[in-house]
Amino acid sequence: MAQITVSFNEALAAAVAALKAQGASSEHAAATGRALVTAEAEGNRGVGLKHVFTYGDALAAGRARGDAEPVVEETTASLTRVDAAEGLPHLAAERAWPRLIAAAAAQGLGLLALRNGYPCGALGYFARKLAEDHGLAALVAANAGPAVMAASGGSQRVFCTNPLAFAVPSGAGTPALVIDQSTSSASLATLRAEAEAGRELPEGWALDPAGHPTTDARAALAGSLLPFGGARGANIALMVEMLAAGLTGAQWSRDAPPYNKGTASPGAGLFILAIDPQAGFHLRLHDWLDAVQSDPGAHLPGLAKGEALHHARHRGFAVDAELWNRVKALA
Repeated sequence: MAQITVSFNEALAAAVAALKAQGASSEHAAATGRALVTAEAEGNRGVGLKHVFTYGDALAAGRARGDAEPVVEETTASLTRVDAAEGLPHLAAERAWPRLIAAAAAQGLGLLALRNGYPCGALGYFARKLAEDHGLAALVAANAGPAVMAASGGSQRVFCTNPLAFAVPSGAGTPALVIDQSTSSASLATLRAEAEAGRELPEGWALDPAGHPTTDARAALAGSLLPFGGARGANIALMVEMLAAGLTGAQWSRDAPPYNKGTASPGAGLFILAIDPQAGFHLRLHDWLDAVQSDPGAHLPGLAKGEALHHARHRGFAVDAELWNRVKALA
């Protein structure tokens, strides 16, 4: 697979131009492009530049509105509600961002409840921004619609992959700790990649359309994913559903139209909690990090991606050449 090295700003300009060429307004293209290029630079390619075309297809079909004007509603001192108006969600989140940050500063915590949007891709993008740019701890949950995952013990689709992200700041100039994962056994991006490559799935990942366990990725796409960790993963998926759909007013995953076909908006939800940590948190965290990192092989999530992002912003990063040429052709 041939790769080329591009600068962060070059990739951002190309992504923004490609999104605009497919019907996104300048503001939507800029907000969405920042998220996609950040994911690509971190190495999270399943929700990186490939999504230029996912979003483009949605804009062309009407599943997402490129000219949507988000409506920001300040409900309480701590809670800001946002109607994304069937648009890409990144601009809606950016419009509410100042209120979220101000609430966390004034009240100790801020909540953002976004509804009626298109799926947002990488949740870690929002969590990392809050931690590294604003020094806040963050919990982010999303239901992307439609349902693709069964409940514990069931075979019918009830949940989407229902991802969850969490981040804590580790101090100026150092990457935040960031967890960003689906509550399903695998993300949809991973499942599609396995199906395209013709690879078998590990056992316990999915069911076929008849509800039988399968290792065939194509059968899994037509059937149901399973939650990670059995009932425990299903419980976390339920929590995400309540936060991202129930409390925001978004579509339940089981009722949401597909994000990749048809003309109806998935009406997805996004829930963000931002918390101002106590003074001295960074010192306590660094003591903890030192203790964990003294164990050879111990993994701390988000640090490697944060370092990759820092490198990409200063020295560029590698992109699949074929993908880059497709993006540039639109731009």
